[in-house]
Amino acid sequence: MALRFEILGRFNRARAAQLTLPHFISQTPLFMPVGTKGAIKGLTTSQLEEIGCQIILGNTYHLELQPTSELIDELGGLHKFMNWPRALLTDSGGFQMVSLLHLADITENGVTFQSPVDGKPMLLTPEESIQIQNRIGADIIMALDDVVRTTITGPRIEEAMYRTLRWIDRCIAAHKRPNEQNLFGIVQGGLDPVLRDICVKGLVERNLPGYAIGGLSGGEDKDSFWRVVAQCTAALPEDKPRYVMGVGYPLDIVVCSALGADMYDCVYPTRTARFGSALVPEGILKLTHRAMADDTRPVDTTCGCMVCKTYTRAYIHCLVTKDAMGSQLLSYHNLYYMLKLSRDLHSSIIEGRLPEYVCLFLCLDFAFYLLSVLFHWFVCGFLQKMFPKGDVPEWVCNAMEVAGIDISSCCAPFSSSQD
Repeated sequence: MALRFEILGRFNRARAAQLTLPHFISQTPLFMPVGTKGAIKGLTTSQLEEIGCQIILGNTYHLELQPTSELIDELGGLHKFMNWPRALLTDSGGFQMVSLLHLADITENGVTFQSPVDGKPMLLTPEESIQIQNRIGADIIMALDDVVRTTITGPRIEEAMYRTLRWIDRCIAAHKRPNEQNLFGIVQGGLDPVLRDICVKGLVERNLPGYAIGGLSGGEDKDSFWRVVAQCTAALPEDKPRYVMGVGYPLDIVVCSALGADMYDCVYPTRTARFGSALVPEGILKLTHRAMADDTRPVDTTCGCMVCKTYTRAYIHCLVTKDAMGSQLLSYHNLYYMLKLSRDLHSSIIEGRLPEYVCLFLCLDFAFYLLSVLFHWFVCGFLQKMFPKGDVPEWVCNAMEVAGIDISSCCAPFSSSQD
């Protein structure tokens, strides 16, 4: 395996860890911005380093279409091609079975796509996906899985789960760079706990470097979402990284981290920036609103990013619908917000190791009290800012109860919102 995963601190199910990869030593929990074609829209790799980005996600399907994995390989791999010295992760192309379903034909052999570039058919098999990813050269590569939306019911869910298990063996056999790249398996099974359990057990038997929880964030209700994450994180190995794919809402990341997940990715922070919205502790700030036109405050008065130190809401308001610079500034801020959230989660858990030393001198009860204060303080503070009226959604309250985190101090009685 080309990684080392060391847990540095815990609080109940939450953990803070150090993930050592060939190109970078990362701290978890961590958020990975999505650079589908080897670039984050509107930001340079230097800016991404500046704001603390640890891993960028690229997409196998799109990189193979253009500029092609062969060219990337000839030019020294994706790290060199995009001038990125830190870690990379490539998706397998499986998600395109959902996002480009109208262009895809799925069989046991693989998935045939109609190229959106020139209309030609492109067959992506488990073997081909791994070969492409071997040429691209990312630190973490994903197995090709059979992906279906969680809103689909019936035999297709079971078919996809068992096919995912069959395909993982083909991916393992095709992987030619196991000492340089880490192959992660993906847990499928929809919202069915029995199918999820079968898939987890099957993947764990393969002893992979890491595991992902796939098939979520596809329209399922939040109560089902957190229950699948809780089930999978409880069953996956303690000593391997756990990656919840496609998750990018700050609240979801806090909940999933409390349940024991480590890694996340999503286009949400940059996509919402392009629509003129900023991520702030209270939720979303829409810079397109007329009220922003003469607002001289920074986007977020508590934020230390370059955008909030330099520009006003009024200035960005005047740019967001007329100039590309508006979306670039908001993308910078939103990714800074997500990466700082990751660091704050890590530190709030890691600093909880203090009681291990306190235990030598004080009673255990008091030591665990100190431990609980640190992570409780972070989670409750996060929720109080986002839900100042105490209207924390019921699914969050239920998830935190399973995670062993008491958030009653920031919840109004009988909260039932699912938003």
